[in-house]
Amino acid sequence: MAPHISFVIVGLVVFVLIGMILGDPTRLQAGSPATIAVGPFSTTAPSGSWPDGWKPLTFPKIPQHTTYNLVRDGERVVVKAASQASSSGYTKELLIDPKEYPIIQWQWNVSNILKAGNVTKKEGDDYPARIYVTFQYDSTKVGLFGKAKYEAAKLIYGRYPPLGAINYIWESRAPVGTAVPNPYTEQVHMIVVESGPTKLNTWLTEERNVYEDYKRAFGEEPPMISGIAIMTDTDNTGESAEAYYGDIVLKRRID
Repeated sequence: MAPHISFVIVGLVVFVLIGMILGDPTRLQAGSPATIAVGPFSTTAPSGSWPDGWKPLTFPKIPQHTTYNLVRDGERVVVKAASQASSSGYTKELLIDPKEYPIIQWQWNVSNILKAGNVTKKEGDDYPARIYVTFQYDSTKVGLFGKAKYEAAKLIYGRYPPLGAINYIWESRAPVGTAVPNPYTEQVHMIVVESGPTKLNTWLTEERNVYEDYKRAFGEEPPMISGIAIMTDTDNTGESAEAYYGDIVLKRRID
């Protein structure tokens, strides 16, 4: 993302700070199902309404927005993302215990990688496809200075930003399994799930243990999951990217 974007937007792109997500979060009750359909895109109609709770997320200082459309791909409907030196996302606010639902599963299909993409550099912080998982702010997990920043953000935007985020990415060259802080902020940890051109133009089903990934990244128990987002962005590299997103689900822990 562009260097001039402030701390509260740069790392956690699915922050609820800029007023894009204003509805009540989905809270699960006793007797919840084994699988939660977070992004049931396949149940929609081409060019129709998005699944309940999904909203666009754009950034005031980035004029060019990635386009997202529900399109037919064979027998199902998926999200097509197209980015030309642009950045924006689609996001859904939730409130889910990662201990109870630690597994995230999604499908994606990427058409090209970015020549200048680089997970370790600000100018390379662009990806043809990302899946964000954000975690609810918990005042017991931050120090005095951190609390002051969160309180200031709440005064400005009316809500607390998430405590942290895990970002699952399709990288250009870093090996699969690479896990590093985002070059803009250590509150976001990047995990390379796919890399390079070998699997381009192929539908892949990915699965990660969000609970364990958070503990490895931040060294502590995660708070509640507060949101899921998809994002295709090329504003730093100035390149173009096309990607497709299939259904996203959260799955209950199997003991």
